[in-house]
Amino acid sequence: MKHINIEPSWQEKLQGEFDKDYFVGLTRFVREEYSHYRCYPPGNEIFNAFNLCPVDKVKVVIIGQDPYHGAGQAEGLCFSVKTGIPLPPSLVNIFKEIKDDIGTVPQIIEDANGRKLYDGSLRRWAEQGVLLLNATLTVREHVAASHQRKGWEEFTDAVIETVSRECPHVVFLLWGGYARNKKRLIDQQKHLILESVHPSPLSANRGGWFGNRHFSRCNEWLKQQGLKPIRW
Repeated sequence: MKHINIEPSWQEKLQGEFDKDYFVGLTRFVREEYSHYRCYPPGNEIFNAFNLCPVDKVKVVIIGQDPYHGAGQAEGLCFSVKTGIPLPPSLVNIFKEIKDDIGTVPQIIEDANGRKLYDGSLRRWAEQGVLLLNATLTVREHVAASHQRKGWEEFTDAVIETVSRECPHVVFLLWGGYARNKKRLIDQQKHLILESVHPSPLSANRGGWFGNRHFSRCNEWLKQQGLKPIRW
């Protein structure tokens, strides 16, 4: 595998992964899936998380599990949906906690029918240095977890280890058991790790999500490191 269409700094840092047998097999699998089925995100958005947030700009990492598998939702950023798409339940709870924590709300837009709704695209976060990383970067339409255990997890674990090793001061937001399991890949003496339950209604409504104050705590730590806080 000579070259992947990904932002140059990530291309350099991850070239060793692209050259491994597992990634060659993963690439073959993904191409077959996209040629025979409708898959998400669109092919040119698979590496959006990286293309919008170069290695030297990473200040925060949020770890998700799978892309959304409904039409028009996924845009290559965990928890994010494309502008104009109704908010999924987890994102609703994320925005509720942001409002309660720091008092801000997302931009209000109008859809094609003139209805007002919140903008669920988190590109604005990515462009400020938030790496919105799903553990699995692709999925078949309406078939959750269909691209798990095909090699993506090995690749994204390597991404987490790369950030931990190469970046000086990063906040890792680990929401839910799956993300919290990635703690083992992070240098805990060097970076800040904030953990909580997942923001999905099933987990959040049991307690532990609302009131975690991850967004203000993240920004406070970034400022202590001399870094510009995130405009959540």
